[in-house]
Amino acid sequence: MIAPEEERLLKTYLVEMFGQISSMRRELAALQGDKGSFASMTDTLDAIVENTEAAGNTILESMEAISASVGKLQGTKDPSTAAICDEIVDNTNKVFEACAFQDLTGQRITRVVKSLKFMEEHINRLVRIWGKEELARMAAELAAPPTAPSLLNGPQRTGVAISQDDIDKLFG
Repeated sequence: MIAPEEERLLKTYLVEMFGQISSMRRELAALQGDKGSFASMTDTLDAIVENTEAAGNTILESMEAISASVGKLQGTKDPSTAAICDEIVDNTNKVFEACAFQDLTGQRITRVVKSLKFMEEHINRLVRIWGKEELARMAAELAAPPTAPSLLNGPQRTGVAISQDDIDKLFG
């Protein structure tokens, strides 16, 4: 069993995270111009991965076609044509190397998507456990202006407060 103040703190964090996820969803939906529904963040990121992969594949296929055409030209006996073909091959190889970005970007975004799904699932599970009504009440409390100035831990009695030496050790 957790202490009531710890439970309140957990609920506060949960409300804040849930609010942040909702805000991110609204922002992504606004970017897409979708006024009828909120697109899922993970779906949007998955679409980015798919579009980047498709563009990368098109680039690679085009570069392979260019390489094949250059290969045909390299058989000529004209030295200037051969030199130009070598330049094209060098630059084509640079494009192939640069296209590795797509795979790396896709892997990174996929990790972010998995993390977002994990967080969203667990936050939703906590919302179900504590109940939407309780969390809505808590959100309203958090939105209300404080009635009195709050001190983080208030003035501490001697022996209870952290000493200046302890603080210096933390930063020393």
